[in-house]
Amino acid sequence: MKQRTVVVLSAGLSQPSSTRLLADRLSAAAVDAAGGLGVRLTVRVIELRDLAHDLMNHLLTGFPPAPLKDALDAVEAADALVAVTPIFNASYSGLFKSFFDVLGRDALAGKPVLIAATGGTARHSLALEHAVRPMFAYLRAVTLPTAVFAASEDWGGDEGEGQLRGRIHRAADELAREIERREPATVQDPFALTTSFAELLAGG
Repeated sequence: MKQRTVVVLSAGLSQPSSTRLLADRLSAAAVDAAGGLGVRLTVRVIELRDLAHDLMNHLLTGFPPAPLKDALDAVEAADALVAVTPIFNASYSGLFKSFFDVLGRDALAGKPVLIAATGGTARHSLALEHAVRPMFAYLRAVTLPTAVFAASEDWGGDEGEGQLRGRIHRAADELAREIERREPATVQDPFALTTSFAELLAGG
């Protein structure tokens, strides 16, 4: 069975939060879908709320504290990403955006990303298409076709829950297929020599 890793980023501000709840449901569905394709997913959840002070320090100083550096490295090394943000004023949260502002320029290039969001009403759902998806396109991620939005009414009642469950499973299936068909992610060592000493001497 193939082994792959997924990092789940949750930008919820409260504890507990509907953003984290959606993130957990997406990751669980992705694990099940990948298992059906012969892929064992290891999931790491990162709560951006816990890194808020570190993000601000990094933006001001240019140096990430150790917990933030560990989270940035985890995203770069992951085979795929699930990114979930609350929607404020018709866009992603400032906390969510700040994380990607300090992420390495090539960290998401070619990486499958499932985008999702939560909001008070379904009117906010278009923010996934006019704000969140363009940001990941700029970062050269492979953003999955299905984006998942959960409004307050989706958490209560059979109809809302059923529709949300369908969107979650459709997106999870897309993510699993993308992961299964790709080779494991590799991280380039910035200090690795690209030319051997013998080649350097021969050139001299």
